[in-house]
Amino acid sequence: MNEAEDERMELHNGNLYWPTTESEDIVLERPMKRERYDVLVIGSGMSGVLTAYTLHQDGVDVAVVDKGKVGAGSTAANTGLIQYSNDIMLHELADQIGEADAVRFYRLCAEAVDALDDVAATVGANDVYLRRDSLCFASCDEDVTKLKREYEMLTRHGFFAEWLDRDALKARFPFEKPAALVTKGDAEVNPLTLSRQVVRHLSKAGVPFFEETEVTDVVPDGDGWLVMTPHETFYAKHVIFATGYGASPLLDPHRIELNRSYAIATNPLPHFDDWDGQALIWETKRPYLYVRTTVDGRIIAGGLDEEKPETPHSEALIRKRAERIKQEVETLFPMYELTVEYAWAALFGESIDQLPFIGEHPDRPHLYYLLGYGGNGTVYSMLGSRLLSDLVRGIDNDDTRIVRLDRTRQSDTVRP
Repeated sequence: MNEAEDERMELHNGNLYWPTTESEDIVLERPMKRERYDVLVIGSGMSGVLTAYTLHQDGVDVAVVDKGKVGAGSTAANTGLIQYSNDIMLHELADQIGEADAVRFYRLCAEAVDALDDVAATVGANDVYLRRDSLCFASCDEDVTKLKREYEMLTRHGFFAEWLDRDALKARFPFEKPAALVTKGDAEVNPLTLSRQVVRHLSKAGVPFFEETEVTDVVPDGDGWLVMTPHETFYAKHVIFATGYGASPLLDPHRIELNRSYAIATNPLPHFDDWDGQALIWETKRPYLYVRTTVDGRIIAGGLDEEKPETPHSEALIRKRAERIKQEVETLFPMYELTVEYAWAALFGESIDQLPFIGEHPDRPHLYYLLGYGGNGTVYSMLGSRLLSDLVRGIDNDDTRIVRLDRTRQSDTVRP
């Protein structure tokens, strides 16, 4: 498992914002270990808790183990933009895997956003899960053609999209860009609160969480798996690794690239009158700037991705990147007086084709992974939880083919 390497990897550095919004930590009593479980989920970040939630909703006996405390990983550094659109646009994905599969994947993402809405309402987090439109603007004149092609494909397949030329955009926002695309059906969330509310909900329902329980090995045993930890061994018919950017045992890691990104949270502002609908904002260039608001009136923004698989320890470097992000936000909204109150850097993962890896190990029955690499990790987590619930319950689901673990080339997901 290369646990030593995983232990050295820091998921984020800097001054995080979301933990300041949580007034109390979750205190979980350590449950009594049973002789066996139907499903053991490894990881209690967003992927793990949403998987446990969906399995529990579907009547599956499930337990969760984590080497740390719940919500202590990447979830606290997540900037909480919930979008069905992906880092790879629909028309680009269609060129890569075929139009039918690309459209189906986008529909799955849109359904996952709706499902997250239901989760938030069920667990008492609907005050931090707010539906928003998204605005994607052309970063330069050369990108207008690409954005127009995306608009045409979205509308052709029934996704709501509104085209804004330069004048129409300027009439609704205080900045000028060559063109923009407005889509509906997205959301903003406080990811830490949502994940912790899911944990609280599941804990009250009797789902066991084994915190500070490091998995050292998984070994096949009959028709199930032995999950080894330093102090005890768990037996489960099915094991799901939802370990984020941590170790994923028995799975080839070479199709994943780890990079780092930077984010800020500003001072609270008195109003957003100049920000039409407080839409989630992003752009066509890569890496892109993304901007959103919070329920307490702040702006969260991020970007400046770097191809380095570790987070910086230099506070000065993080502050320097934070100032650059603030300046980019100020070019969009010059009327706001902004100061950076929180600044951090975090790891993020990208797959070979910018799709997540979700499904059953190709050679090891009953061993599954939910690895939501990309800018839509929370959406992928919800989507993946539903696919995996079908798999462990023996329900055929053709959608798993699109995100299967054994694809190695861009063409591998295309239906023959």
